[in-house]
Amino acid sequence: MKKIEAIIKPFKLDEVKEALQGQDIKGMTVTEVKGFGRQKGHTEIYRGAEYQVDFIPKVKLELVLDDARVGPLLKVLQETARTGKIGDGKIFVLPVEEAIRIRTGENGEAAL
Repeated sequence: MKKIEAIIKPFKLDEVKEALQGQDIKGMTVTEVKGFGRQKGHTEIYRGAEYQVDFIPKVKLELVLDDARVGPLLKVLQETARTGKIGDGKIFVLPVEEAIRIRTGENGEAAL
C-alpha cells in the first residue's frame, strides 16, 4: 500500500476531486494548509499598506491505495492539478505498513 500526499492550488480542488472520482477513488482526506516553496510568498496591499505574505494557501490531499493503482492515479493527479505556472504543488508517495478499519477491525488492503 502507498500513501499519496499532494499539495495543490485551492482552486484546482474540485477539478482534481472529480478526476479522482473518475478513477474510482473511495475516499480521501483534504486539509487546508499554508506554506511556501520556490514562490517564497508575495507582497499584497491592504488598505493602503503593503505587507509580505510569507505563506501561500494550498490544499493537501491524502489518499491510501494498493500499489497497483498508484501509477495511473499519479498521472491523473498530475495532469489535473497542473496549471503550468509556479506554485502548482508537489506529490509525495510514501509506503504504508498497515491500515486498520476501526469499525470492523479489517486490516491491510481490505481496510481501504
